[in-house]
Amino acid sequence: MSHTPHELAEEFPAHIAKMSELKQSDAHFATLFDSYHEVNRTIHRAETNVEPMETLAETELRKQRAHLKDQIWGYLSS
Repeated sequence: MSHTPHELAEEFPAHIAKMSELKQSDAHFATLFDSYHEVNRTIHRAETNVEPMETLAETELRKQRAHLKDQIWGYLSS
């Protein structure tokens, strides 16, 4: 299994326990978390040419990932 960069555990290592707790207790956070991982893995597959895509589409996915990450950080920092 290849290593996927930008996993949330790597992005927010001090908040792993809180993320786990929020995934269980907050449906919206769980949706954000799952969406982030889906988008992140899609980007990784594009970057490694497993599933290539147009540059514009990849850029839009990167923006979506950043937005999701910002929302997740909002939960973690409160």
